[in-house]
Amino acid sequence: MPSFQSIAPIPNELLEKVGFSWHHDGELEYLVKEQLIEIQKEEAEAYATATEELYTMYEKGAAYVIEHKLFDALDIPQSLIPQIKKSWQEDRDKHLYGRFDLSGGIDSKPIKLIEFNADTATLLFESSVVQAMLFEYNNLQESEQFNRIYEALSAKLQKIVKSKKGAFSPFVFASVEGIEEEKVTTKLLESMAKDAGLLTNYSTLEDIDLNAEYDFFFKLYPWEDMEEFEANAKTTMINPAYTLLYQSKGMLAILYKLFPDSPYLLEASFEPIEKKYVRKRMFGREGANIEIVENAKTILLTKGEYEQYKSVYQEYIPFVQDAEGLYYQAGVFYSDYACGLGFRRGREILDNMSQYIGHIIS
Repeated sequence: MPSFQSIAPIPNELLEKVGFSWHHDGELEYLVKEQLIEIQKEEAEAYATATEELYTMYEKGAAYVIEHKLFDALDIPQSLIPQIKKSWQEDRDKHLYGRFDLSGGIDSKPIKLIEFNADTATLLFESSVVQAMLFEYNNLQESEQFNRIYEALSAKLQKIVKSKKGAFSPFVFASVEGIEEEKVTTKLLESMAKDAGLLTNYSTLEDIDLNAEYDFFFKLYPWEDMEEFEANAKTTMINPAYTLLYQSKGMLAILYKLFPDSPYLLEASFEPIEKKYVRKRMFGREGANIEIVENAKTILLTKGEYEQYKSVYQEYIPFVQDAEGLYYQAGVFYSDYACGLGFRRGREILDNMSQYIGHIIS
């Protein structure tokens, strides 16, 4: 069972002062304020090693999909295929960041890939800013935490700009109007860019001309929902269109085909498998449209808005559980390297109501 360290909770007004307005939803507290999950240094290192190896596998998997024209298997919209191919050829180094969701890694459980949130990964504010605040508020600065997210993304943004057009190229960040979490996350990315010395501007997607020419453009909006969009030829998209290949859960089946002996992969297929499995939709999010099946019987099911997408079938593995029966999933951020860790806890199928809990290296 996981171990925890008790801490003093950060006052709500302090959290809201830095923009963390979604720390609760009515009476439900989203942020775990009174505990940190304890991990060992070697466990943190194992998460980093696993993530970096997995990212290399994803690169090889994407190359395989493009070479063998397997876009339909991954449920990729036909209209986006030209942009995916072009970005793969020209902008391979423009993937800013993503988040690997993993089971195990603590409590002597092996690390296994659940999925890769490569395009519009959230939990960024919690994992970078809030985890650091929990440490500072509790005077734990001399303790360790696997959290170099801010520094890694700032450096990556600077690297992206300098590799393309120079340090004084303007950078536009955009998110959907009315969704506070996405706005704050996008503004955090803009802050990272400013700290890297870049020229930036923030806008809502509703107020921006998507067809205009920008040097660099980051949108916190799913590529799969942009079938009618085609970036201006002079605009460099961050994250590029090819990250939609990584985002598709169909890549789980591709990776298992290419790397069946990897210790980090669960069996996955485009058809139901004989083991207890989880049926996922290619572009499902936040635990929606998940089905857990054992002996041909559905034992757990969630509804949602992603039924129109094709399915992939992944071997079931339980997350680490605590004494109360709550499950824990690790989320490791990647930006050129594994740069930070956070955890979600909740029921067997983790959804957007699951809690966020920070960690400490003991």
